[in-house]
Amino acid sequence: MDKEAIDKLLEVMASLRDPEKGCPWDVQQDFSSVAPYTVEEAYEVADAIERGDMDALRDELGDLLFQVVFHAQMAGEGGYFDFSDVAASIAEKMIRRHPHVFGNAEERNSGMADGAWELIKERERAADSDKSALAGVAKALPALKRAEKLGKRASRVGFDWPDRNGVREKIDEELGELEEAVGDGETRAIEEEFGDLLFAVVNLARHLKVDPEQALTAANYKFERRFRDMEGDIAAAGDALQSCGPEVLDEYWLAAKKRVG
Repeated sequence: MDKEAIDKLLEVMASLRDPEKGCPWDVQQDFSSVAPYTVEEAYEVADAIERGDMDALRDELGDLLFQVVFHAQMAGEGGYFDFSDVAASIAEKMIRRHPHVFGNAEERNSGMADGAWELIKERERAADSDKSALAGVAKALPALKRAEKLGKRASRVGFDWPDRNGVREKIDEELGELEEAVGDGETRAIEEEFGDLLFAVVNLARHLKVDPEQALTAANYKFERRFRDMEGDIAAAGDALQSCGPEVLDEYWLAAKKRVG
């Protein structure tokens, strides 16, 4: 690794935050205002990976690293920690969580035992003042990912369905309650019941060992590919998307599904 490149990046960030000579926009930011950009950059990294675009991945990883440096710079200004502390902290954590790599000879020879990762994390959480089984599940996670993690945590202490059939029954129950809310026309109740339905579906994904975030991302990409292909067919036929009726659109859609995976 080129240490000079890291030092240069830190210098750039410090200059941008200089109260007198820096960028006015950068100077006025705080943790809360920068946080949405941090999340956005993480998604753009994932998008570059999904597309297999290594040039874009390099650039997006740089943007994400800049977000880390931004937060570290602000923390340093407040006297909390700096970038070196961040790097040292994650290095120490990874060493602690990988005794089969960094431990003594016996630990390295025994390898990574099943469940060891979670056991180590449980020990770390034991030092937290929040003793709930759900402690540490970040509220800012994407809703699907957070629902998955909450379900996993609850499952570890025995609060779970014995198999996926129980979850499937729960989905049917939530669908019925949603239909009832729709019939009553209560907007707030409809939103609540729809959320309960999604939560149950995420739990089904967990029982099926499917990552719901990845599954929905893949479904989004698939829909977009097929829709764009359908648009191309409609344009090639000299038609306009908006002028096609439901039956015609369905024919184009079925044709696109046959061609596009």
